Amino acid sequence: MDSQKKAYLYAILTVLLWSTVASAFKITLRHLNFIQLLFYASFVSMAALFLILLYQGKLRELANFSNREYLYSALLGFLNPFFYYTILFKAYSLLPAQEAQPLNWTWPIMLVLLSIVILKQPIGLMNVIAILISFCGVFVISTRGDVFSFQFTNLPGALLALSSSIIWALFWIYNIKDKRDEVLKLFLNFCFGFLYTLAVVAALGQFYWPPLPGLLGVVYVGLFEMGITFVLWLKALKLSRTTAQVSNLVYAAPFLSLFIIHFIVGEEILLSTVVGLILIVSGVVIQQFAGSRQVKS
Repeated sequence: MDSQKKAYLYAILTVLLWSTVASAFKITLRHLNFIQLLFYASFVSMAALFLILLYQGKLRELANFSNREYLYSALLGFLNPFFYYTILFKAYSLLPAQEAQPLNWTWPIMLVLLSIVILKQPIGLMNVIAILISFCGVFVISTRGDVFSFQFTNLPGALLALSSSIIWALFWIYNIKDKRDEVLKLFLNFCFGFLYTLAVVAALGQFYWPPLPGLLGVVYVGLFEMGITFVLWLKALKLSRTTAQVSNLVYAAPFLSLFIIHFIVGEEILLSTVVGLILIVSGVVIQQFAGSRQVKS
């Protein structure tokens, strides 16, 4: 099998796994609260990344990092996984999975908005159109199609889901400036994130062993949302001739997720969710197209 076929195989596997995590969040949250989910899942992810680094022979490289780099990891670990997943899991506890998942998927649009503020990047007409289209999708999903009533079905949950996309975009901006090995960075992020979550759980006195369904859920989330899947995606990007050849497959994930949410979680998928998701993804695609044109020019 040539490298490009392997890249597609890794990418497809990653997309399929990412398509299941919204359902995994919702099911696991039936047995644990959002802080406990983050506590156990971040530990699983940290352990999985440790084993991956051990297999790759990279653990010794941690000793080469400076105090400044460890401080940077501590700050990024606060953003992700601690703050990002705290907000995201709370949103999933308040919203149906079919609403939380597409609202969280607005992060590429948030990335553009934050890049304007933080990186002082200019914004073109196509970017403005993309942002407006995506936020129309947000409005459709949040009102469940009753757009003229201006009544949100769960405003706190919708705001949390959107906030999680802002946090992820912020993390992305600062993470991309860090040129260290991606897996090493992610491992340190989860080490610090786990410590932050441990402090919260200890302060709240919420230590307890989850029931078996919850335990299976946190293992699944820790492995296939936070840990191993990210490494598989990096492998796909490395093997592919161009990033675009595998990156475009990601757009299938939110739509596949809706099918899984329907059949596994048992939610009846609303027409407003489908329409809203199409608008959000369309805005993201337009924004990506506009960004590639700016790079070429």
